[in-house]
Amino acid sequence: MIQVIVVENMDTDFYLNQFQKIIGGINKKLLAKKSIKVATGLFGKSVFLKLYKISWVNKPSDSLMEGSRIFFSIWINEDFIKEEKIFYNIHALKLRELNGYKITSRNFAADFRKRFIKFESEWPNVDLNFGPQTLMEGWQKATGKSLQKSINNLINQFLQIDFLIDEILADYKIPQ
Repeated sequence: MIQVIVVENMDTDFYLNQFQKIIGGINKKLLAKKSIKVATGLFGKSVFLKLYKISWVNKPSDSLMEGSRIFFSIWINEDFIKEEKIFYNIHALKLRELNGYKITSRNFAADFRKRFIKFESEWPNVDLNFGPQTLMEGWQKATGKSLQKSINNLINQFLQIDFLIDEILADYKIPQ
């Protein structure tokens, strides 16, 4: 049985279904080639879509909500309805605990931001001025009609920069 949760004025079941439709339209061959997984769900008062690699987490079961992990997230909440905004970010959580690497979150964030700077102009309303757990965050105007197109654009943009994370992780890999 699907549980419908209404967050104030937002029908989360409707938006979870919309996000599932978006996932259905993503290039599966490209995701497989890049080893990227996609998930949707609820967090707090938001509906989210996350992209991540199993190599960016300690345990696949921890990849969405727990443990050391890196992921790209797109989400909507009440502001989507009120202000027609979708939000996105890249999080890098508990990197000190990521198996096989010797990482400090501040250094990883600084390295990411240095490399991301040449892509910054391609990301709407992006901000890099956060602590080390939020590598970048931004928002984009979208209406109900343009939601799918806007999210697809953000996903495609992420698929053009995911290599940055892999390159930086390689710098912190513990030699075996």
